[in-house]
Amino acid sequence: MSDGTKVVDSDRVYTTLITSLSYLPGLLTLHYSLVHRCQSKYPLVALYTSSFPQSGLEVLRRRGIPHQLITPLSPSTSSSNSPPSYAHDPRFRECFTKLIPFSLAQYKRIIQLDSDMLLLQNIDSLFDIPLNSSTNRIFAAAHACLCNPCHFDHYPSFWTPQNCYYNNSRSIGRDYLNGGLQVVRPDLGVYEEILRYMNRPGIDLSFADQSVLAGCFRGRWVGLGWEYNALKTMRWRGVHDDIWVDGEVRNVHYILTPKPWEADVDEKGRVLKGSKRGEDRVTSQWWVDVDNERREFEEGRGIRDGW
Repeated sequence: MSDGTKVVDSDRVYTTLITSLSYLPGLLTLHYSLVHRCQSKYPLVALYTSSFPQSGLEVLRRRGIPHQLITPLSPSTSSSNSPPSYAHDPRFRECFTKLIPFSLAQYKRIIQLDSDMLLLQNIDSLFDIPLNSSTNRIFAAAHACLCNPCHFDHYPSFWTPQNCYYNNSRSIGRDYLNGGLQVVRPDLGVYEEILRYMNRPGIDLSFADQSVLAGCFRGRWVGLGWEYNALKTMRWRGVHDDIWVDGEVRNVHYILTPKPWEADVDEKGRVLKGSKRGEDRVTSQWWVDVDNERREFEEGRGIRDGW
């Protein structure tokens, strides 16, 4: 629950969650791409938990990035619906905290972004999407891709190309979203509904926050185009390269590992290896190029802290 703190003047904000230094390169380049390259009218607020070190907060302060302390969120340990161990995806243990923006009622509208995203075009227009907690337009998000192109055994069995929204919009995939980008109209009543659902016994929590949203609000959210949450795997040959167009991408989401800041890069800034898939070199290069631009921008302002 929010304590009502407001760290910026704007009633409309972007937010991103940061809990450790491992995602700090992503957050810094996300901020640069959003605020400086895409000239957003609205600030990005870093929502951080007590696990985020003081050294990281100093990095944010140096760059003038607003930051707000929040309390981590997870299903109650006293409930009969404890979350999975997420042994295959440990990062999911913290993803429930990405639901906190629904409680930040001091802001009128929030666009929550994952820190492993890169803005290529301005998306401020998403703030104007009509949302209302009393209708079937509680929040907006892009659909998840259910193709499971990496063939992970721990993914639900129904995650197959046949059930993917991007192959068949009438499939069960229409009910599933990717939580990387959420357009939220904060509402304490909606937040309480989320908490009640999250602690119900027997619900699916395979994908943490996005499982909660998909289950709690089935048929009550607005679908966005793939280009607002362009999962890097959709560009892979044989996945959704038939609908992906590089020039239409507004926001790249670097799901899975390695992240682009972990890619091998030569002395000229060219990505040598992004992952096992060659297609990732292109999207990783996009991130590396913007990251290099960010570093030059910061150096010109006397910021030389290695981040």
